[in-house]
Amino acid sequence: MKGRSWIADLLWYGGALLLALWVLAPIYLIGLLAFSPRMAVYRWPRPLLPLEASVETMRFFVNATGTLAATRNSLVVALLTMILSLALGAPAGYALARFIFPGREAVRMGILMTRMFPMAILSIPLAVTFIRIGLYDTPWAVALVHTAMALPFVILITSSVFMAIPRDLEEAAMTLGCSPLTAFLRVSLPLALPGLAAASLFTFVISWNEVFAATILTLRQRTLPALVLTVLNESPLYFRFAGGFFMVAPAMIILLIIRRYLFNLWGVVSR
Repeated sequence: MKGRSWIADLLWYGGALLLALWVLAPIYLIGLLAFSPRMAVYRWPRPLLPLEASVETMRFFVNATGTLAATRNSLVVALLTMILSLALGAPAGYALARFIFPGREAVRMGILMTRMFPMAILSIPLAVTFIRIGLYDTPWAVALVHTAMALPFVILITSSVFMAIPRDLEEAAMTLGCSPLTAFLRVSLPLALPGLAAASLFTFVISWNEVFAATILTLRQRTLPALVLTVLNESPLYFRFAGGFFMVAPAMIILLIIRRYLFNLWGVVSR
C-alpha cells in the first residue's frame, strides 16, 4: 500500500508540474522577449535566461499610436462591467442562496446555459441593435456585452458566498429589531465582502481579456485587446510580444490576489 501511495503521489505531483509548465512556459517566454532589446526577438537560438534585460520593447509598445487610449478604454469598460455585474448579480445570487422557490435548480441551470451560445452568433444582431440605439463604438456598448458574459459567473459565485453565511445570523439580527434589509446590510454583506471582491476582480479579468465583442462593437474607441488584434498582421514581432505581456500581466496579478478567495469558495484551504 505504501508503494502504491508513493507512486500515486509521484504521478499526481508530476502531472501538476507538467500542467504548470504547459501554462507558465509561454507566459515566461513572452515576458522574456517583451523585456529584451527589439532586435533580440529575431536572434536564433534565443537565450532562455534574461541575459540582457531592457525596457526598449515595452517602451516602444506603450508609446505606439493608440496604446494609451486603448488601455484607458479597457479600464473604463472593465470598471463599468464590474459595477453592473455586481449590481445585478449579487442580488440574484442572494435570492438563489436564501429563498426556496419552485424551479430554483432550473434557474441555476438556465444561468449556466446562457454561456453555451457563442458570441459569433450574436455579433451582427448586437451591432445592429447598438447602432440603432446610438451606443455603437462606445465603451458602454462593450461594457453591456461584457456584463452579459460575466453575469452568470457573478451570480453563481455570489450565490456560493451567501450560502456559506448561516441564515441564523440574519434571523438573530431581526429578533433584535433589524429589518430584513438592515440585517442583510449589517450582517451578511460585511461577511460576504471578500467573496464579492473576488467576484468583481474575476469580472475585471473577463472584461480585460475579451476581444471578440470589443472588435465587433468598436471602430475608433478600441479596447486594448481589440487594438492589438486589429494591428497584429501589420505590427513587428517585438510589438506582438510586448502587447501580449502587457495584456496578460494585469490578469495574472489579479488572479494571484483572488486565488485564496476562490479556493475558499470551492472548499480548498489556501495560505
